[in-house]
Parts: sequence; C-alpha cells; structure tokens
Amino acid sequence: MAEREVRIAHTEALFRDVNERIAESAERFNARDAEFVCECADPACAERVPATLDQYEEVRADGTHFLLVPGHEVDELERVVKRPHRRLAVAEKFNAVVARTVRRLDPRSGTV
Repeated sequence: MAEREVRIAHTEALFRDVNERIAESAERFNARDAEFVCECADPACAERVPATLDQYEEVRADGTHFLLVPGHEVDELERVVKRPHRRLAVAEKFNAVVARTVRRLDPRSGTV
C-alpha cells in the first residue's frame, strides 16, 4: 500500500507544481483569478479548477491541502475540508504516508 500512496503523493505534488507556475503567471499579469489544474491522484486528469488567487493562496498555506474538482477526492487518503463554490473542493491529506510525502515535496516548505 505504501508504494501506491507515495505514487499518488508524487502525482498530486506534480500538479501542485504546475499550479504554482499558473499562479505566478496570473500574478505577473495582475489577474485576480485563474484556471488551475485539478490536483487529484489521477495522472491522466486534465480538468480545470477555477479559483481566485486569494483562494489559491489560502490552499497553499497548508502543505497538505490541494485543489480538486469535486468528486475527485480519494476517500481513504483525503477529506474535503472546504467547498468555496460548486467547481472547487479543497482536500486535506490525512493518510500519514501521503501527508508526509506531499509536505516534503511542497515547494513552499523550503525542504525541496
């Protein structure tokens, strides 16, 4: 099971890294919102998650929180902690292996 959990954490962390670049680009153009990629466990997911940059920053304040399309959460690994609107869910990783891995891979943590 740990191998699967680590693989999922790496997939989600990769999507988070993509969204960091999207947020940086949006800020450069003084945008207030952006279309982010879903940070779910499915490596083939290409769905978009609309969010304001303020909402995005709120999610990024915790290394275990991720932006998802509602319904893309994996119940045994994460729980939805916020639903700002119908096309955005914020999931928190509660599985110990996944949470530890995504914290370690968080570009804002200073440990990557």
